[in-house]
Amino acid sequence: MVFRSFMDEALAQARAAADRGEVPVGAVVVSPGGAVVAAAGNRTRALNDPTAHAEMLAIRAACAAVGSERLVGHDLYVTLEPCAMCAAAIAAARIARLYYGASDPKSGGVAHGARVFAHPQAHHVPEVYDGLAAAEAEDLLVRFFSARR
Repeated sequence: MVFRSFMDEALAQARAAADRGEVPVGAVVVSPGGAVVAAAGNRTRALNDPTAHAEMLAIRAACAAVGSERLVGHDLYVTLEPCAMCAAAIAAARIARLYYGASDPKSGGVAHGARVFAHPQAHHVPEVYDGLAAAEAEDLLVRFFSARR
């Protein structure tokens, strides 16, 4: 089987989030068969909801689409290292593989900070692959925050 990255789709979601004035983070859930099940960008401001991160929205939509609280065998592509809240949701949803772009030393919860998957309390630990399209994801974030300063 040949690997196909869905990071371009996640980056498109991040760009759309930036266009809406949201922090440019995008996420895509992919089925075991390689189909996009759900995609989302941040909507914390639009929904007045601190949990409306791209990962949370994509996981919720994917669970609704497949009719299950578990996404066994599914992959998640996200442009930024998930925070602790999102990492816990990834574990709870039983995502098989997590692919992310830019690292987040300030708020990340996978390789930085809480390191959710390293805790014995983690219900499930996905395979984690970092650095996919990291430069482009990072550039989106830097340009977004530079424009606001």
